[in-house]
Amino acid sequence: MSAQKQEKTNVFLDPSKNEAYFKKRVGMGESFDLGVRKVFILGHEVQLYYVNGLCDTQYIIHLLRELVHLNDKEKESGEVEDIVENRLLNQQVSKAETLDEAVDQVLSGLVAIIVEDAGFAFIIDVRSYPGRTPEEPDTEKVVRGARDGLVENIIVNTALIRRRIRDERLRYKMLHIGERSKTDICLCYLEDVADPDLVEVLKKEIEDVKIDGLPMSDKSVEEFLVGQGYNPFPLVRFTERADVAASHILEGHVIVIVDTSPSVIITPTTLFHHVQHAEEYRQTPAVGTFLRWVRFFGILASTFLLPLWLLFVIHPSLLPDNLSFIGLNKDTHIPIIMQIFLADLGVEFLRMAAIHTPTALSTAMGLIAAVLIGDIAINVGLFSPEVILYVSLSAIGAYTTPSYELSLANKMVKLFMLILVALFKVEGFVIGLTILTIVMTSIRSLRTPYLWPLLPFNGKAFWHVLVRTSVPGGKVRPSIVHPRNRSRQP
Repeated sequence: MSAQKQEKTNVFLDPSKNEAYFKKRVGMGESFDLGVRKVFILGHEVQLYYVNGLCDTQYIIHLLRELVHLNDKEKESGEVEDIVENRLLNQQVSKAETLDEAVDQVLSGLVAIIVEDAGFAFIIDVRSYPGRTPEEPDTEKVVRGARDGLVENIIVNTALIRRRIRDERLRYKMLHIGERSKTDICLCYLEDVADPDLVEVLKKEIEDVKIDGLPMSDKSVEEFLVGQGYNPFPLVRFTERADVAASHILEGHVIVIVDTSPSVIITPTTLFHHVQHAEEYRQTPAVGTFLRWVRFFGILASTFLLPLWLLFVIHPSLLPDNLSFIGLNKDTHIPIIMQIFLADLGVEFLRMAAIHTPTALSTAMGLIAAVLIGDIAINVGLFSPEVILYVSLSAIGAYTTPSYELSLANKMVKLFMLILVALFKVEGFVIGLTILTIVMTSIRSLRTPYLWPLLPFNGKAFWHVLVRTSVPGGKVRPSIVHPRNRSRQP
């Protein structure tokens, strides 16, 4: 960055120069949503700069009314700025010494009030961002539980978490990214619990981001934080539930909240953080454990069911006599591996179509797809019934995966295993499992082993993965987050 760009312009004493700066720098007068309101208070010109759509109009009118009334209640004085500051009825009033800072604040939805001859600007927070009200997220629904999901407003999201953790040691550290977007990013953690080294690493990584903007918000931030590259497995966990975010904060995790995103980033995470769901903690420990095991079975089925079935089709001798019915009941003209890939591709078509299809038409689309793929394709001999059965079971297992990102990664693993089995048969299945284990063991997410507590093994922690323990039984925080305070109970 050149020295000219680094120079800061102080607030001018002459209000006309301040107005000229806003016209040149921000395009005031060209962009319809940028405006200025000028009033004369005690013989001094006062300018109020704002952005339509980001400010609450009623607050601005209230501020202007209080300022105008000064002409009737106060006498002219050389300290007009002190009188004006005393009448700015708002809970957040600060001062900006430079016009660059004032411009950034105005573009963020705050208003800047500049008093003639003051040499600084008052910054008042009257933001009112457009957005929706908190509602239950579609991807993390529960039968019984809170319905107030996170939204695209960072202020609302921090309030939803603060409502659940009313601890004086809860910290919200605000940062900004993007030369043009100036996106607000908040690090959320418990000061006496979270690992200070992790907080410092995240803060440094975010501050080192050099980019013009982050239109994809949290996903773009994730790629800067973990450097994922072409690794398909998710290295951080996303959640749209405020209760899930609060639970991880209490465990010692650090949450990254990005403005304009309805989901937050949980760090650090392992593979087993992606296979747990809030519904397990809304039921009794026994029921929660049952749901967790069913979910584990669905995740394993989504990844390994098709490769195993293909292996048994190729090598029927691997099956015992009482399971000899598994396989193809009749020969087909299309190779079995081709049928699996075509059917799996058809399921992907349905998934993508469901995302882009209007809600009113989604049911009709599902019926048409069921008839075309499930019935006609079998009758014409394109697919065998067994292929449709096992591809469908694999797809249903993918939908039981709580993490959408992990379900997509498992789909890629499944296709990789199918290719190896088709090429090398039993040896290919063994090679695929070996490569998968080596890759997942070598993954580090913010210096955290991806397969912990399985590798490296931690017996107590692994028991908590397999069994949903009761809340009174959870007396210590997981060691993987390196908490400063291990005890969860005072």
